[in-house]
Amino acid sequence: MNSLSSVGGAILVGVILAVIAAVGIRPGFAELGLAVWIHIVAGVTWVGLLYYFNLVQTPGLAAAAADVGGPGPAGISKYITGRALAWFRWAAVLTWFTGIWYLGRSDNLGSAVTLGHLGHEYYGLVIGVGGWLGTIMLFNVWVFIWPAQKKLLGLSAASDEQRTRARRIVALASRVNFVLSLPMLLCMAGANHALPF
Repeated sequence: MNSLSSVGGAILVGVILAVIAAVGIRPGFAELGLAVWIHIVAGVTWVGLLYYFNLVQTPGLAAAAADVGGPGPAGISKYITGRALAWFRWAAVLTWFTGIWYLGRSDNLGSAVTLGHLGHEYYGLVIGVGGWLGTIMLFNVWVFIWPAQKKLLGLSAASDEQRTRARRIVALASRVNFVLSLPMLLCMAGANHALPF
């Protein structure tokens, strides 16, 4: 059986290769390194899907709906959106929890939460701003985007008026997250590296 023929198999092969690379480079276990690696993989998945929704799927659905006589957006909504939203939601949770894990175990959580007021001023401020933006984004995913998407996907009962409102909520909350992701990523990278400005 080809391990690359399924998503689960491909993930497993990738994890095995990552472990081999990590052990080959630095023998032994590094908890903080594991936390950072999982945080980055989950974050790339979360933000990658956020960008997919904002840059590809939303404009694509609008074009499909406007294409008179075309296939329409139903196929995307039926076969892709639900699956993408599942990865999106849980990658958001994993990203947030691994960020907390890393900050807590590296004794930087208090500094990050208080934006540098409990020591490590620069690092705490920069990673804290990124962390708070990520927290707002996680909140948007679970409090606004997912409940509204359930109405649009038919997973929750909703009237036409409720679906229209849900569509606006999803569009706005998703666009807010897209906008917040840019300074959030700047801060996440800039905490250990130089900010460009």
